[in-house]
Amino acid sequence: MKCPYCKENDSRVIDSRSADDGATIRRRRECTSCGRRFTTYEVVEKQPLMVIKNDGRREVFKRDKILNGIIRACDKRDISLESITNLANEIERDIRNSMEQEVSTAEIGKLVMSKLKNFDEVAYIRFASVYRKFADISSFMEELRELQAHKQAVEKE
Repeated sequence: MKCPYCKENDSRVIDSRSADDGATIRRRRECTSCGRRFTTYEVVEKQPLMVIKNDGRREVFKRDKILNGIIRACDKRDISLESITNLANEIERDIRNSMEQEVSTAEIGKLVMSKLKNFDEVAYIRFASVYRKFADISSFMEELRELQAHKQAVEKE
């Protein structure tokens, strides 16, 4: 590994530790030439994931879009940013673990809704109202009834 200080190519690893719940390895290194220490991070290279938009266009998957949608749905709720970020990470992990190189916005939306349903009911309804584009109050009320039925089923378990 090239030293960021003297630019020599020889360094030795002093310490290695897992970081980010095992997704990253943090390594402390020491340059054998100048003796200075520096940190490097090793992560698995992510394969590009494409999102198929409703109009057929394709664009690179951006986790931040999911995160921002969840943040908006959770606005003024007593939910920590850490919990929201963890949920977004879980959704991205599920998408990437599907082994598909392309995923539709509809599939992403369904996955976000299924995760939000068990995460926070108000956030779920807020997200659903934007994602499902309810045409009228009756379709909105039907979604509320389905959520209530889901909640009762979960409570019986």
